[in-house]
Amino acid sequence: MKELNLRGKVAVVTGGAGELGRVMVRELANCGADVAICYYSKEEAAQALKTEIEQKYNVKAVAVYADVTCPDSVAAMKVKVNEALGLVDIIVNNAVIQHKWKPLLEEDIDSYENQFKSCVMQGVYMAKAFVPDMISKNYGRVIGINTECAMQMLETQSAYAAGKRGMDAVYKVLAREVGRYNITVNEVAPGWTESDRFRNADKSEIDIENITQYTNQLPMRRRGTDLEVANAVCFLASDLASFITGVYLPVCGGNVMPCI
Repeated sequence: MKELNLRGKVAVVTGGAGELGRVMVRELANCGADVAICYYSKEEAAQALKTEIEQKYNVKAVAVYADVTCPDSVAAMKVKVNEALGLVDIIVNNAVIQHKWKPLLEEDIDSYENQFKSCVMQGVYMAKAFVPDMISKNYGRVIGINTECAMQMLETQSAYAAGKRGMDAVYKVLAREVGRYNITVNEVAPGWTESDRFRNADKSEIDIENITQYTNQLPMRRRGTDLEVANAVCFLASDLASFITGVYLPVCGGNVMPCI
């Protein structure tokens, strides 16, 4: 029977203690991968997740600090990951700087710079840190977490969409440059996803009208879940996706559909 088998692989997930990141970490471990949980501010959550997946899935794990907007921090993180787990096979660039969306004329300039750093430069720094080892092994998986907003470009999304569209260009060029080394480079693009923050929220705090308006426009008439996003990541990380590269894969119930 076919399975998503990542046993013997080492994965790094940036933003690994966050809402979507921690589910990606769990599912990569569930597939057998040893996992580095990269955190910026959630050290306690990262350490707890490390213990959880080690005990539940019998894999090796490490929680390590990284500022993905700083090349020296990414390089230092790589050293710690290599010491703890060995050479890396899979990187999942999931971290992003959150900001309040505003109309372009009201948006802070810092928002555009932060999105560029966390969306575009994260991919550059992570590639420079980890892809050379993948080339030496003639194997690797680079996965970036994009968004449906990169195709929507709706009002108030200018900083976020600009960063994610720039990210798309970097990943597609990288896919062309490293494909000859048996390295795939792909993006997963979630929509408005249900996570623990939603599931554990006080029901009085949930904007049901806004959610209903969103889901009514989706072909599948429901929001996706963090697990469904993580499943797409695991698929692209696996050998079942060995001939898929340069892909922007929406996981948003058909809200956006790339066309030929």
